[in-house]
Amino acid sequence: MSGRGAERILELVEWLARQERARSLVDVVDALSLPKSSALMLLRTLVEKGYVSRGSSGLYQLQRLPGEAGADKYAWGTIVRKITPLIQQGVDLTGESGFIGVFDSEMRVKYLNKILPAREIRYDRDITVSRDAFQVTSGQVLLAQLSGADLNKYFSDTGLCGLSKRQEVENKLKEVKECGYAVNLKGTVEGAAGVAAPIFDKHGNCLAAVNIAGPHDRIKEKKELIIKVVTDLAQKASSSLVLKRSDV
Repeated sequence: MSGRGAERILELVEWLARQERARSLVDVVDALSLPKSSALMLLRTLVEKGYVSRGSSGLYQLQRLPGEAGADKYAWGTIVRKITPLIQQGVDLTGESGFIGVFDSEMRVKYLNKILPAREIRYDRDITVSRDAFQVTSGQVLLAQLSGADLNKYFSDTGLCGLSKRQEVENKLKEVKECGYAVNLKGTVEGAAGVAAPIFDKHGNCLAAVNIAGPHDRIKEKKELIIKVVTDLAQKASSSLVLKRSDV
């Protein structure tokens, strides 16, 4: 694509992001002063890449912006860009480490980033390693929001099909969903503990989890404060992903 072509497709994405309703090819041509053939080519490219949908009426509407998670949930640029400043606030308020956790393609938890507090003794997680979802608080809040079919798939794929173990996990996930957060005072890393809460998109789908973690004794001592900070951060993070098109 030429330099002008790249500029045009960005202009089209930005214009569609400001629209409150689906638009026609003619609307695009008129608004951006494009040749009809060029506008159609750009729209077809965006539809093919999953950024724009074309309805049965032939109208086009933006589905997601570059960096937002699509159906495959592999694009996380918008989450990191919008949520990282909030994680920093949580780290400053609690003095503990902050993370954004998401599912990878195997329903394990991967961490998109980490922010460490300005103190010598702190929890510095290796975010290049994915974790078993049920073993970490971020994974527990993500699992708690799954549909029955997706949860069954998780149990099947991880081998947690034994009745007693499955019941234990389901009871924990029910508790997490009702509370709106997960607390683990005995993390998979010895001496570590953490609190996590879910981040939702504008459709109410759980996209990610905000997690504050640190040494067991400090997390236990400040548990109520950390729960409040984490749940507040999760609500703010969710709100930041529910902007109207006109606010983009």
